[in-house]
Amino acid sequence: MTKMCAEKFVRRAAATAIVMALCSGATFAQKKTEAAKTPSYYGPQPATEDIDYAMYQRIRTEGLTHGRVMDFGAALNDGIGPRLTGSPNLAKANAWTRDTLTKIGLENAHLEDWGEFGMGWQQINTWARMVSPDPEPLWLQAAPWSPATAGPVSGDVVYVPLADASELEKLKGTLKGKIVLLGAMRATPDITEPLFKRYTDEELKEMEGPQAPRAGFGGPGSPTFAQMMADRQKMAQLRQAALKMMKEEGVAAIITPSRDGGNGGGTGIIFDDNGANLVRGAQTKENAVTIPNAVMMIEHYNRLARMVSAHVPVTVEVNIETKFTGDHEHGYDTVAEIPGTDPALKDQVVMVGGHLDSWISGTGATDNGAGTIMAMEAVRILKALNVKPKRTIRIALWTGEEEGLFGSLGYVKQHFGAFAEPKDAPAGSPPANTFGAPRRGPLTTTKEWETLDAYYNLDNGTGKVRGIYTQGNYAIAPIFAQWIAPLKDMGVTTVTNRNTGGTDHLGFDAVGLPGFQFIQDPMDYETRTHHSDMDTYDRLHKDDLEQGAIVEAIFLWNTSQRETMMPRKPFPHPEDEQKLNAPIPGLYPGAVETK
Repeated sequence: MTKMCAEKFVRRAAATAIVMALCSGATFAQKKTEAAKTPSYYGPQPATEDIDYAMYQRIRTEGLTHGRVMDFGAALNDGIGPRLTGSPNLAKANAWTRDTLTKIGLENAHLEDWGEFGMGWQQINTWARMVSPDPEPLWLQAAPWSPATAGPVSGDVVYVPLADASELEKLKGTLKGKIVLLGAMRATPDITEPLFKRYTDEELKEMEGPQAPRAGFGGPGSPTFAQMMADRQKMAQLRQAALKMMKEEGVAAIITPSRDGGNGGGTGIIFDDNGANLVRGAQTKENAVTIPNAVMMIEHYNRLARMVSAHVPVTVEVNIETKFTGDHEHGYDTVAEIPGTDPALKDQVVMVGGHLDSWISGTGATDNGAGTIMAMEAVRILKALNVKPKRTIRIALWTGEEEGLFGSLGYVKQHFGAFAEPKDAPAGSPPANTFGAPRRGPLTTTKEWETLDAYYNLDNGTGKVRGIYTQGNYAIAPIFAQWIAPLKDMGVTTVTNRNTGGTDHLGFDAVGLPGFQFIQDPMDYETRTHHSDMDTYDRLHKDDLEQGAIVEAIFLWNTSQRETMMPRKPFPHPEDEQKLNAPIPGLYPGAVETK
């Protein structure tokens, strides 16, 4: 086999060892030697998995008999509370997870610095009341990284729907000392669908098929996507202009309306997340909003806005009490291990994790305290059984996920590989190794990239695990199908080749490593608890969390014991995407070529 053929195979992972043998007229012995050099993650996999049913039973018994997942949940969510990245509470959570993982027997528990995040901040107290024409308590919370008011401040209310720039022109010179309602009122639809649900068998079966395109969304390059991005850009520009004018005129405070939840579930609650921030990246000093600002429950916001729109003078008193703890705080991931014992495999690593950080309005129980405590319970189960895995089992609890997957992307960059900055990136594009980068240069990998076997993630609330997404890794689907067959009585039934996004497995998948998210029952995650003041310990479901931890422990054990590494998708080459997506020249007969 020629050297060029072998290099092309290893870099692009486009064939199996059988295809390697076809690349040249080498002798049988030469073919066998070359095949042996192929990393097992790019080579053939055994058709039948070696399932240790006794270990399945031991893991299930330990998890159901001596489970600690709710103890972890109470200590994290009640004992520490909301965990905004950069905040004192997150520092407490980092230390608590590190120390707790040590107490349950893991080794090398430590914190890893992934870089500078921005301003440290915490909410001390926030309240508001309508003073006139009718005294009434109002429900709101500080938006993350809002400055404090100088104690309670009162002001007349001005409603600014922010539909276009002409609104701002009309308001010039009138805003000093005012409290501004910034953003349009929104409807509060009737709740006609259940706000809490589990997947039906039919829905899970449908997920095994191909992924249908989202209705009305064509993806990057489509007219609908372009329009959406244009609308977002227009709103960002309007907000920037409004903030500049309001700062110059001395506005006392800004209040924005809480967004809705799925199926109209946002009634009576506050969602306090990226959608509540007046600018993206509000945690950085250069993007800081210098006017005190808060997000209000929609029913109270709508009432104030309707009254002002009807020319009723309204006065509101607001007290936003917050504290900044530093301008250049760093973020840290919590990492710990169960060391491998096989001389040939102990340097290979199988990972499990979830994100430790949260937003501020609740205590971050379902997002993502649930994922954190299930991962902790999974490794506790294995340690309690005193197992001796062949490969090293590592837990990582990420931070900065809510603002852009910072912790997991930083870990991947430091340990496994990084993309070069493309030469032709559009001006203002995010760096190649950040979430949402539209273009990336070639990927350069590390030695650790060769030894990471798989990463498993949970970040969709408290719901029971029903299966797993392969993230388009078709070779791994038959393996997972065999692993979950003994778990059908626990409700684990589905392997889907679909992708799922929005969380920490994406950084692993981006650099060609096996990174997976489990399918979970929806519960009331998207309708009520996701980033809201309802996201508390009370929303956690003990039986579901115990089941999820057991499933994770089994996946960790199975991965750690396999003779071959888990199959990988082809080596990523993002630098080729522009060329591969380019139109075919001269495709239309008679077309005139232009420069």
